Amino acid sequence: MSHATLQTTQTVHVFDASLFWVTAGANQGDGLDLAEYCVPGDIYQLDREAVPMKLMVEIEGDAQLIASGSEVGQEGDALELVSRHVLMAPEGDSVDILLLINRADDTLYALPMSPIAARVDYTLLEAHEDAGSARLTDLICVAFTAGTMITIAGGAQRPIEALKTGDRILTRDNGPQPLRLVTKSTMRAFGSFAPVVISRGTLGNEGDLVVSPHHRLFLYRRGQARIGTTAELLVQAKHLVDDEHVWRREGGYVDYYALIFDRHEIIYAEGIPIESLMVTKASLSQMPDQLTADIRARLPDLAHKPHFGTEAGRDLLEKVGRDKLFSRKKS
Repeated sequence: MSHATLQTTQTVHVFDASLFWVTAGANQGDGLDLAEYCVPGDIYQLDREAVPMKLMVEIEGDAQLIASGSEVGQEGDALELVSRHVLMAPEGDSVDILLLINRADDTLYALPMSPIAARVDYTLLEAHEDAGSARLTDLICVAFTAGTMITIAGGAQRPIEALKTGDRILTRDNGPQPLRLVTKSTMRAFGSFAPVVISRGTLGNEGDLVVSPHHRLFLYRRGQARIGTTAELLVQAKHLVDDEHVWRREGGYVDYYALIFDRHEIIYAEGIPIESLMVTKASLSQMPDQLTADIRARLPDLAHKPHFGTEAGRDLLEKVGRDKLFSRKKS
């Protein structure tokens, strides 16, 4: 897919920036503002009454415009990214929030690049006037990158870009299962879309496994190796980053592929278990239309129950140490 064929209309959800405000710090009482007016260390909270508003964005060349169907502004109003704010959630995760302005009326909107919750403290770490290369069409993504080797029925492996609807894929719990859909999106490898590289052998993977940051790997640890209260864990790739064996690869573009089955499955990528895309109303609302348009059109009634397993957050991994999860690296 060439960059010129990227989908040019997208739905994102934004908040009125005044409703993400400082509860403690130098700017107490003020809403999220331009980078030059923000003070690192200030504590922000999303107001309990804040409601995400649908913003339809149309890309025309380098311009970003409000499109028909938006709940904010007027169709044709020019949008501009004016700053990027990096905050830290209580569990230690970093959250990027893009600040954009409607040039028609100077209204500021906050676009979280990861989910944020009301009445939760977020500490401002950095505020940048340069919002980077992100566009308003960037959202959360759960997908594999091109080149990932997927185990098919019979145990052979096939590159993900060679898979097609109907191919039978080996699953951990339900044996070979037919693919209902394969979707593809080409995205900027920035912020929440910069893929995570799990180097060969780190988790027993046969080759480098490169996935989106929110993609969850399935880990089975029993007996003395158990982490947490259950033997089965789901861990987001971003929580494994240690900048030695696991790191973020930022810059340029990345081809992402999502695999959809009748159920939320655990499949095998580079020889290790990892989730397929879980299709729910909530998950689809957080993902780019480039990945979800086919799902909405071709599988409108599909709704998954999540695979059983406890999700391990960053705080648990910090407590027990990531080395407890990592395998002896292959030479």
